[in-house]
Amino acid sequence: MGLMVDGTWTDQWYDTGATGGKFERPATLFRSRVERGGRFEPEPGRYHLYVSWACPWAHRTLIYRKLKGLEDAIGVTYVDPLMLENGWTIAEGADPMNHARFLWQVYAKADPHYSGRVSVPVLWDRKDATIVNNESAEIIKMLDVWPGARGPLLRPPELAAEIDALNEAIYPAINNGVYRAGFATTQAAYDDAYDQVFAMLDILEARLKTRRFLLGDQPTEADWRLFTTLIRFDAVYYGHFKCNRARIAEFPELWDFTRALYQIPGVAETVRLDQIKTHYYGSHRMINPTGIIPKGPEIDFSAPTRRSSTRG
Repeated sequence: MGLMVDGTWTDQWYDTGATGGKFERPATLFRSRVERGGRFEPEPGRYHLYVSWACPWAHRTLIYRKLKGLEDAIGVTYVDPLMLENGWTIAEGADPMNHARFLWQVYAKADPHYSGRVSVPVLWDRKDATIVNNESAEIIKMLDVWPGARGPLLRPPELAAEIDALNEAIYPAINNGVYRAGFATTQAAYDDAYDQVFAMLDILEARLKTRRFLLGDQPTEADWRLFTTLIRFDAVYYGHFKCNRARIAEFPELWDFTRALYQIPGVAETVRLDQIKTHYYGSHRMINPTGIIPKGPEIDFSAPTRRSSTRG
């Protein structure tokens, strides 16, 4: 995971020495919106996603693209799972927009003087040849209301405040918390992140004892943002990031919840555990120097669930 400095790619890891061993995720910098009346109008065929099957943030956008029926409206380029000295790599011929071999080249085309991390997802505007947005939380909100998107809304206005409150609690503790544990370089930083991960998982386990999903009978934005971390937890975060107090399979409600979301039509097509494991174990050589990818565990997300649902 490198970064760009004034348009030049640099293979440089996060500087945890400056933060007392803590991993601090930098803010995303492209934050425009696709909206009527603005610079980026929602025109057919204008926009394209760069994503990774492995990345939980990019996974959010793949789920929304599928659930909202936007496969024909928004194209997609998948980066390769390994992220090494050149960052995210794109197979030859896989990028019809920019014919790039590395994702940093896409960022450089959008801004020749860009400085910052090169991350997925990226929402690309083919008309103006630039990046609209690289913040997954904002991209999924756009996809939810995209012209022609299939219903129901995953962020209904009447639940927006509750969704935001849940997201604000879950993101630092779990979504980013597993990274804060895995990328910590001091015991104290790791211990703090680990404790927060499991404190919040315990809270959510108790919450799900009284409801099907986080805010009622149907999944919302809050559920999908949580799901992309939970689906990776037992295969990667439990061992690779040392979040090993318990597997999600050992939380009865969270395990049932994860399987129920996975079984919603179309969602399983967005889950690639092979790419997920290859990326984490193969790319993070500072954690796993040999790059050996574990064969297990075997996880059956298709097992029957009490929360069966056919709607996204």
